[in-house]
Amino acid sequence: MSTPQPFPPGFFRRDDESPDPVFYGPPRLVTHIDDGAVEAVGALYAELGVDGSGPDLGHPRVVLDLMSSWVSHLRSAPDELVVLGMNGSELAANAMATRAVVHDLNTDPSLPLDDASVDAVLCCVSVDYLVRPVEVLAEAARVLRPGAPVVLTFSNRCFPTKAVHGWLATDDDGRCAVVAEYVRRAGGFTEPEVSLRTPLGRERGGTYRGDPLYAVVARRL
Repeated sequence: MSTPQPFPPGFFRRDDESPDPVFYGPPRLVTHIDDGAVEAVGALYAELGVDGSGPDLGHPRVVLDLMSSWVSHLRSAPDELVVLGMNGSELAANAMATRAVVHDLNTDPSLPLDDASVDAVLCCVSVDYLVRPVEVLAEAARVLRPGAPVVLTFSNRCFPTKAVHGWLATDDDGRCAVVAEYVRRAGGFTEPEVSLRTPLGRERGGTYRGDPLYAVVARRL
């Protein structure tokens, strides 16, 4: 097996290297993808059984939403939803959350949870901002129970000054490959599965112009 090569110099640098708590300080009670992409996220979570509607994970069901906000896009609430993000006001507004943790993963990639204590780890439209993604995903593997999924979803929209340069330098296919490689390098997961969750081509006689929603999913070994 070949040894993974380092990411290119500057890959994880950003145009705005000021402290993230400053940028994310003002609450943004909006969604950062359109309604079609939001629906696709919720459908994926339901398909995987990580919300409160499916029996797949058994009980108690504990879900960790990384880099979370005022909404987690779950169709129904799990038994416990831990939301971890940068803005306390946004997290406090998340109606499904049972616990909120204000935490900057770019400063400290560790997760304040016990080993094998979580039934799913989610990260929606935020992986592009991580400067230490492999370390964060290694922590996700630590806190997940065997067989439980990590679910990374993203689109082509972002705050460009806070996204890492490697993300901005490639296209959608390249970003899918990058996220899958993060998961592989973290270790402890099955081979990641990459999918497009929104339509391609023509819809209702016209060109589909909605936000694309991509997913990278793997399970804890």
